Amino acid sequence: MNFPENLKYTKDHEWLRVEGEEAYVGVTDFAQGELGDIVFIDIDSEGETFSQEDVFGSVEAVKTVSDLFMPVSGTILEFNTALEDEPELVNSDPYGDGWMVKIKLSDLAQLEELLDAAAYKELT
Repeated sequence: MNFPENLKYTKDHEWLRVEGEEAYVGVTDFAQGELGDIVFIDIDSEGETFSQEDVFGSVEAVKTVSDLFMPVSGTILEFNTALEDEPELVNSDPYGDGWMVKIKLSDLAQLEELLDAAAYKELT
């Protein structure tokens, strides 16, 4: 199982890579493994603002559909359009090409509430 040290994690198995006041969001290696083969990503909320833990989309796998929860409050700036044609990127590269949304952070203090790699690893 892969837990990059430079990311923040949630108990809902999302990760956050912070770059200044923006961040990339995706699901963890553990989550994609539990979901199985991902066939569709449903995120149509570009430009919308969400509070921490709001549902901002869903992931459909062969056997199940799972909600995606916003790790911190923010506005969705961009959806990873590569996932429209290749949702399996979430399975093959969850921390790289499989990112889901790019957000503008609205409360940097919320980052302190997220888990580091060691704490997240203890959950899985």
